[in-house]
Order: sequence, then C-alpha cells, then structure tokens
Amino acid sequence: MADDIGGRFPDPHEYQVPPELEGWEEMYPSHYLFSKERETWEKQQFWYLDKIHAPEPMPPLDLIFQEAWQISLSQYTTRVFCIPPAQGIAQRMVGCYMYICAIAPPPDEVIAEKAEQFGKRVFYVFDHYDELWDKWLIKFKAIGKEMEAVEVPTELPKFVPEDQVIPAPTGCYVSYDILEAFDKVANQMIKAWQYHFEMLNLTYLAYLMFGDVSRKLFPGISESAIGKMVAGAYVSMFRPEEELCRLSRLAVSSRGVADILKSDMTVDQKKAELEKIPDGKHWLEEFEKASDPWFYVSCGSGWFHHEGSWLTQLDIPYSYIKSYVERLENGETIERSLDKLDKERDETVASYRELIKTDEDRKAFDEAYKTIRTIYRYAEDHLFWVEHWLHTIWFAKIRKFGKLLVNNGMINEVDDIFMFTRYEIPELLTELSTGWALGVDIPLRSDYYKAKVSKRRKILEAAGNWNPTPALGVPPAEVAEPFTIMLWGVTTDKVKEWLKGVGEVGGEGVSEIKGFASSAGVAEGPARVLRVLKDLVNLQPGEVLVCPTTNPSWAPVFTKIKGAVTDIGGLTSHAAIVCREYGIPSVTGTGVATSTIKTGDLVRVDGDTGVVTIVERAK
Repeated sequence: MADDIGGRFPDPHEYQVPPELEGWEEMYPSHYLFSKERETWEKQQFWYLDKIHAPEPMPPLDLIFQEAWQISLSQYTTRVFCIPPAQGIAQRMVGCYMYICAIAPPPDEVIAEKAEQFGKRVFYVFDHYDELWDKWLIKFKAIGKEMEAVEVPTELPKFVPEDQVIPAPTGCYVSYDILEAFDKVANQMIKAWQYHFEMLNLTYLAYLMFGDVSRKLFPGISESAIGKMVAGAYVSMFRPEEELCRLSRLAVSSRGVADILKSDMTVDQKKAELEKIPDGKHWLEEFEKASDPWFYVSCGSGWFHHEGSWLTQLDIPYSYIKSYVERLENGETIERSLDKLDKERDETVASYRELIKTDEDRKAFDEAYKTIRTIYRYAEDHLFWVEHWLHTIWFAKIRKFGKLLVNNGMINEVDDIFMFTRYEIPELLTELSTGWALGVDIPLRSDYYKAKVSKRRKILEAAGNWNPTPALGVPPAEVAEPFTIMLWGVTTDKVKEWLKGVGEVGGEGVSEIKGFASSAGVAEGPARVLRVLKDLVNLQPGEVLVCPTTNPSWAPVFTKIKGAVTDIGGLTSHAAIVCREYGIPSVTGTGVATSTIKTGDLVRVDGDTGVVTIVERAK
C-alpha cells in the first residue's frame, strides 16, 4: 500500500483541526464523522478532499445534496447496474470539509455475481437511451413542479380559519402543515438525487469504455483527441447561454433597446426604461419567457445556498447581455460554433477510423463510439435540471421556512436556516408548532437557536481561513480507480505531490505546471486569475482564464477567452466538457494554477499535452 508511494497522510482518527473550529462536529450528522466503531475499516481507506462538490466549508443544510449523492451514486454502482469491480464512494466530514474515498473492489465471488447482472442491465440502457431520457425528463420535471407546489405557511394564525372548522373540522392544521411541508421537500430532494444518478455512472462508464477501445486501437492517442471525438453536444446546460445570445440579438434588432442595456444603469433602472418603449416591453416579455426554466441557473456550482441564481441576481444575466450586445455591434460572433465543432469531430473520428485494420476492431470502435455519442450528453443535460433548476427551486422553498422562523423570532435572518441540518430543522418547526398549540405567552428557545447560528457561522468562517490536508490515511501504491482519476483528477503523481507538501502550494518560482490535457489546441495570452464570481467582470477578450474550477453560469465568457486552466477536475469534469464544447484549449486539474499563475502573466496553454507554461511574468 503506502510503501511504494513513499509516505502517508495524517490518520483520520488523530487529525487535529484548529482550536477556532471547536464544536464543528455538532454541525453534521454523527454518521458523517470518523468513529471508533468503524475505525478499522476507515483506516483501510484512502480519503481525499472532494474539491469538486465541496470546495469550501459545508453549511449544515447544504450537506443534504452530499448525503443524497453518496447513497445514489453508490447504489447505482453496487446494487442497480452492478458494475463488477466498483463499489461506492464514502464521505466523512473533518473540520467542515468533506473527504471521500473510493471503496476497494468487492471479493471475487461478488464481482462474478455482479457481472451476470451488468451485461443485461447496462447495455439495455445504452441501447434505449433516447426513450429513457424522455421518461427521465418527464418525471424529473414533475418532482420539481411538486416541490414548487408545496405550500409553506407564512404565519401561524391567532385562530384557525372558520372554514377549517365548520361544517366539518379538517382534522389537522398549520401545526401539522409546516412539519409535513418540510418533510415533503426534503424527501423530494433526496428522491430527485436518486434520479440524478439514473444514467450518470453509465455515462462516465461509456466514456471509459470508449477511451479504452481508442487507446487499444490507437497506441499513443492523446486524451485530448479522445475528448475531441466526443465533443459537440446539444444539451440543456448550454441553453441558458443560448437564450442570452437570442435576447442579445433581439436587443440589437429592436429600436432603443440596445442603448438601454449597454448603459451603466442598474437592472431596475434598465427595466423601468425598457417599459417606456414598445420594443422594450416586448424584449422584457421575451426575457421573462426565457427565465422559466432557463435562468434557473446558479451563479456558482449550485451546491451552496449563498451562491444565488440568475433569478435572484439579475445583474449577472444583464451584464452578459450587455457584453454580447457590444460585441454584436462590433461585428463579432457570440454563439458557440457547433457546425465547426461537428466538422472537426467528424474529421478526427474519420482519420482515426481509417487506421483500423480489421472488421472486428472497426466494429468495436463503431459500437463504442455510437454509445458514447448517444449517452454522453446526459452529463450536461442532467446538470442543468438537477444542480441548477431544481436546486434553485429548493433554495427558494427553504427560504420560506426561514422566513416563517424569522417572523416568529426563532432566528434572526432568513438564511440562518441553512445553519441547521435537515434533521434539526424539524426540531425547530416542532417547537414552533408546540408553542403555537399551547396558547399565548408560551416561551420558545429562540436564544438557544440564535446562539447556535452565531457559533456555527464563526466556525465556518474560521474553517474558510484554514487549509486542511489534501488527504487522510494511507494512499495506495497506485491510484487506479478510474472515476477517481477521470472525475476528481486525483492521480498517483498528484498524491505524490501532496505528500511532498507542494501539491497545493505552487509559487512564483515555478515556470511550468501540468494537468489533464482536457481540450485540444494551443493558446497563448495574458492570464486572468478568478477565484470568485464577481471577478468575472474583469475578464477581458483574449485572456486565458485561470480558476479553481468553472461553473455552468460562466458559459458566456467562453466565447471570448483564448484558453482555460483549472486547479480542479479531470477529463469529464464540467470544466473539461465546456472547454471542448467551445473549442478552447484547456488544461484541468493542475492543483496549483491559481496559486502559481498571477493575473497578467503571459501563459501558454497546451491542451494536447496538459502543460501550462508561464512564458513571462507580469511586470
């Protein structure tokens, strides 16, 4: 295990967090903590920080998404589609950060049993993907609409309305309604995440299978060439950006609209001005039409309540539209060039296919290619509907519970509700219901809950200033688990760097960094290092985007950058996919890009080799 790789990380049962984080354990369910009862098993696993889904300290309620995916992802691998050597991904919290591990393969007899199920179940999905997708989308939209329809009482009335008593008592009242409503939306979220993984693991499996076939038939083929053969997808996650393009073109062709949108007025002022002119009114109507569902887009990853969405932060879509209008007036093209992407992909596929010498190999390649081209779009299709559309509905609904608690003095701010776990919120609501039912002048433990919120916010802030170890426990001699490499970008070399203590540091003395060759091509330009959303406004045309990872809501910037470099992400991460879709050279999963490269540095991005060169440091 550890001997070959040359070291180990802290024991998860002995790892110490800063004293400022005292009490962090109370913020999460007990089964999320390393425990004495499971110590032997936990010591056998290799745990690493999940910077894809949990790059920052975890607010208690936002953990619900992580809880949901741990179960869902794992069950589809182990119990539903029975991928023979694969087990699940386990999660643990340490100091408000989430560590995960890919569990070692099961015994040989279990692998053999799973293999019997695997062939029947997995290839059926591959062969029937289109019809299964249609069914998936119908039921997923239905669960989102059900969540939207859940009524959260806005107040606890002095007396229940008479129509709930006469002519016949309804039998249950607001004290029950608020408990039922929260249980409903929490269960709907868990259920939706069961749907989330219905075909996602198979999507990644298809990519792995296509990669394996390609590497066997074409020794030495680059990862970027494999990715190029998969690119060119008409998927939901790009629709919000396509709607922005449509609205921008409409603005340019309308009388008086573009000038208002280009102005420095606030969004409210722009809307007021647009309302004054006929073309402006029409443009606003079109904006509203596009908003539902296409602007249910998180301003971040969709994983955290504080990120906001295009619906709640209208300045984001309006700023993109302003930029697009200006570029259209300069004669530029703003849309993703799908025709060019399709042509390049088809040419790449044809050139490799010509190298195949036997009918048997040609058949294997054609079948693997057909499968990946059919199912791969699920990776970005589901992303919009789950992490963006549904999570936007969830956050809005949860804030209604927060508002109810604020109105009754239980917490100070609406978003304070996110400082409690999904198991604790029923306790708050039950105490509220009980106090209402008992009559007037019934004291509630408001100070108790407010003190919890205050303490937890301080812990989260302290955790944000802490740099936890990238991994815990004994690393394997070789990181071979394919999803760990492909999705999280954790490789044997990366772990070695972590062990040297340089993997997360980088520095100005470094002139070259390496990562995954995620999107083919070479580009050179000044770097723009972005760590938070608000920095996007500083991005200039022709720059190379350098960031921890990209988010779907950033799509509009991909038509004006030359290249992209990220700290996090493997070959099938969102950053890798979106760069391929926009034909932009990209290197992902460098681990140190944002700490090594500075804004203004001249950098060369080689998306064919996975090397980023700092050509010249900024003066």
